[in-house]
Amino acid sequence: MSSSAPYLSDEIGTSDIELEPNRKGFGRGLKAAGVAHKNVVALCADLTESTQMHMFRDEFPDRFIEVGIAEQNLVTLSSGMAAMGKIPFCASYAAFNPGRCWEQIRTTVCLSNQPVKIIGAHAGVSVGPDGATHQMLEDIALMRVLPNMVVIAPCDSQEAEKATVAMSEDSRPNYMRLAREKTAVFTTENTPFEIGKAQVFHEGSDVTIVATGTMTYQAMVAAQSLNKDGISAEVIHCATIKPLDEATILKSARKTGRVITVEEAQIAGGLGGAVAEILSEHHPVPLKRIGIKDHFGESGSPDELLRAFGLTHTHIAMTAHTITKKV
Repeated sequence: MSSSAPYLSDEIGTSDIELEPNRKGFGRGLKAAGVAHKNVVALCADLTESTQMHMFRDEFPDRFIEVGIAEQNLVTLSSGMAAMGKIPFCASYAAFNPGRCWEQIRTTVCLSNQPVKIIGAHAGVSVGPDGATHQMLEDIALMRVLPNMVVIAPCDSQEAEKATVAMSEDSRPNYMRLAREKTAVFTTENTPFEIGKAQVFHEGSDVTIVATGTMTYQAMVAAQSLNKDGISAEVIHCATIKPLDEATILKSARKTGRVITVEEAQIAGGLGGAVAEILSEHHPVPLKRIGIKDHFGESGSPDELLRAFGLTHTHIAMTAHTITKKV
């Protein structure tokens, strides 16, 4: 993609693209953060290998706590440790953390403004056969409304690693959502990452596609096909959903005049809702939101579910054709 940022993989849209779960990047990043900061500690709710916290546990066994299946205790212990000067990372599946312990996050972490780092793994429908109970789709909305909370959704394992290190150096409460399935690794060591800063991964002039998490890769592949159809799509990757980089999004919206948002989560209160808020207040333009539309997940293979819920590059491209009226 000649119009892609030069710091991205050359294999975007090809069968040669590397695949890896972004939770593995979190595991590497947590270990690196532990090396850099002696106050980093890790707590898990009986999912150490699934969340990739075992990398930290094996390196720093005296700084790791297995809480067991007790997510509310997981968060309150983390908050207490943060109050004593530690930098706690607490992990479980997103369906349970923040799903089961939201009140504890609200009261013991955010109200006290403690720098607890909450990790929600296995988010989105791409969890696959585990079905609706484990496919957390509401977490972005739940965490975005909490005062003081930072909300992060990395696009691949490379960015997840960088984000984890950055979180360890951030003084605020943080939430990061991670996927279960292997996804494309299309950023590189040179791809910039900064909490609160969106990145323009592909420049365009006809439509802006604002994506987060692993959906950004789908947006990039969609931009490739749209380019062949004569539609110039600008792809903005929002790794940080809160605080949202309003300036970058508004600048692009003023240029293209049309916006599409893409997320593997409920569009109500998620990234789409956040973008709709800033556009309505500052620069109203036509907007289409791609995501889960008031529906629970279902059991199936990850690919089947992404197609069923309209979360593939094909669906993004079709939406871009509709909003630009260049069919």
